Amino acid sequence: MDKRSFLAAAALGGVALSPLVQAAPGAGRSPVLLTVSGAIGKGNRGPVDPVLDQMMVKQKVSFAKAHTFEFEELAAMPRTTIKPTLEYDNKRHTLAGPLLADVLRAAGVKAGDGLRLSMRAVDGYSPVISLADAQRLRFIVATHLDGKPLSLGGLGPLWAVYEPDRFPEAAAKPVNERFALCPWGLYHLEVQPA
Repeated sequence: MDKRSFLAAAALGGVALSPLVQAAPGAGRSPVLLTVSGAIGKGNRGPVDPVLDQMMVKQKVSFAKAHTFEFEELAAMPRTTIKPTLEYDNKRHTLAGPLLADVLRAAGVKAGDGLRLSMRAVDGYSPVISLADAQRLRFIVATHLDGKPLSLGGLGPLWAVYEPDRFPEAAAKPVNERFALCPWGLYHLEVQPA
């Protein structure tokens, strides 16, 4: 039976296709958008693959194990909403996504004194922030801007960001200097011990 005949028979016979599709290896999975390495739990993937992880290799990212997240996994986490004034148009926008601390916890990171995060964007930009500061500033891994998913080629698909307007030391800076610790196009977090 060819695929078209099978689908027609399934539709006429009332067979639910979604369980069949979901049971197929890799079906229903979306691409990995974020990789967390370093001082994490057991992880869910092995080391950098020199053939398949070309951007990581070119940006000198290296790890023996990591924890990866797909868009759906990040979107399923409890969502935090912030409304920073963005430097691109000097207007307030709504950004939403899970707290960075929650993402790290899901990767098995145990909060501790002296942990630092190296956050890497697709363009190679890699600011470093202490885990304590990321928690204090309530950084999120933004997946949505003004209700729409962030897109690759724009500020996404992920953006590590906080709301500088809420913190006097950041709000006192010109708006174009408030986001130096906020890589858009985020794809890798390295948790570095003290």
